[in-house]
Amino acid sequence: MEQITRIATSEKEKEYWKVTDMKADIAGDCMHVVNVYPEVTYQQFKGFGGAFTEASAHNYMRMSEENKKQVIRDYFSADGLKYNFGRIHMNSCDFGLGNYAYIEDGDKELKTFDIAHDFEEIIPFVRAAQAEAKEPIRFLMSPWSPPAFMKTNGEMNHGGSLKKEYYESWAEYFVKFIQAYQEAGIPIGYLTVQNEPMAVQTWDSCVYTSEEERIFVEDYLGPKLEAAGLDVKIFVWDHNKEEAYQRFKEVTSGEKAMKYVAGCALHWYTGDHFEAVEMIGKQYPDKEVFFTEGCVEYSRFADSGETQKAEMYGHDILGNLNAGIHASLDWNLILDEKGGPNHVGNFCAAPIMYDTKGDTYEKRLAYYYIGQFSRYIRAGAKRIGTTRYTDKIEVTGFLNPDGERVIVILNKTDEDVPITLRETGHGVETVVKAHSISTFCYK
Repeated sequence: MEQITRIATSEKEKEYWKVTDMKADIAGDCMHVVNVYPEVTYQQFKGFGGAFTEASAHNYMRMSEENKKQVIRDYFSADGLKYNFGRIHMNSCDFGLGNYAYIEDGDKELKTFDIAHDFEEIIPFVRAAQAEAKEPIRFLMSPWSPPAFMKTNGEMNHGGSLKKEYYESWAEYFVKFIQAYQEAGIPIGYLTVQNEPMAVQTWDSCVYTSEEERIFVEDYLGPKLEAAGLDVKIFVWDHNKEEAYQRFKEVTSGEKAMKYVAGCALHWYTGDHFEAVEMIGKQYPDKEVFFTEGCVEYSRFADSGETQKAEMYGHDILGNLNAGIHASLDWNLILDEKGGPNHVGNFCAAPIMYDTKGDTYEKRLAYYYIGQFSRYIRAGAKRIGTTRYTDKIEVTGFLNPDGERVIVILNKTDEDVPITLRETGHGVETVVKAHSISTFCYK
C-alpha cells in the first residue's frame, strides 16, 4: 500500500468529500487494525439509485431551469452521487397527486392503454437524468396497484387482491408498459411483481399470498414477457427484510417460478434483518438481491435529527452491502417542504428537499452519507474481505474494476475511534471521528 486517500464527512466539519492524501508505509498499531483482504471476494455490485416518483417529478418540474439542471447534476453527474439506477412506478403510488391507471375503467383487453400521463412530468424528469449520466441508467419498475376494476375491493387503495380473471390482462399490462417506456427511450431491465404485497395500505396497494405471486409469475407474467421477447428480470417480494427469505423460498418453490425469478427485492421498514439477505444469497447463489426502497418516515421519525437520519442510511446501506445485496435504491429523489406531495398524507424525508415557496432546495446530510458509497463504489465492483477490531465502527470494502480499493467506515458513537487501515502488512493510522462516515480509496 503506497498511498491512501481519505474522504471524511461529519455534520460538524461540513467538508463533504474533501480529499486528503496520506502516505502509508507503516505496519501500524496492531490493537486498532481494520484489515483489508482484496483476494477474498463476494458479490459483484451493480450500482446505486433512487425513485422517479410522480412526487419527485412534480417537484422537479416546479423548479427554475437552473435548479432543474443542478439537481440532476447533484444526483447523476460525476460531481454528484453518480446514480446509475432508477425505480419507476407503473400506475400511481402514494407519492403522487392521486390515483391513476393507463386504461379506461373496465378495459380488460387494454385497448385504451396509454402512458400519456407519464409524459407530463415523469418521463421528462427521467430523460434529464439520462442526458446527464455518463453511463446508461438501469431501470426497475414496480406496480403499487392494478386498475380498480381488476381488484377484489374495487379500488386502488386499501389493499384488495388481483381477481383471478384478470391475471392474464395484468401480465399483458406489464408488457405494454415496458414496451411503451422502451419506445420513449427508457429501457426497463428489471421489475418487481408488486410493491409490498403483504401490506394493506391507505394508499395504492394490492395483496398477494406467496402462492398467488408464484402462480402469477410462472403462468402469466414470465410467459408473457418471454413471448414478447422482453429481457426483463423478475424480482419478487419487494417488501421488508424480516420475511424476505421465507417469502422467496415459497414463491420460487416450483421449477417454473425458479426459471423466471431472477432475484428478491427488499425494503428496510421493519429493521435490519441483514441475515435474511445473507440466507437468500447462500441458498440461492444464482439469484440477486436488490434493496429497492427505504426512507425516513415522518410518522415514526419526525423528531429525529439530521445526524440520526443520515446514520440510518449509512448503517442500512453498509449492512446490506456486507450481507450481499447487488444494488441499492433509495426512495423519492426530491420531496417538498412537507415531505410530499403524497395523496394520502404519508409524508417522509428525502436526501434532497425542495422549498416550493422560495424555489430553493437543500441537500440533507443523508445525501452526503449516501455519496460516501455511491461516489466511489463503481458498477462491477466486488465486495472484499475486511475485519475490524471493535464494534464501535462498521466497515465494508470493495474492489473496483480498475483495482482500486474502497473502504467505507461508519462511526455512530459519541467518541473518536482510532484505526490502522492495513493490507498485507502496510497501513495508515488515522481517526474516524464521532458521528462520521469515512471512505478510503487506494490502489
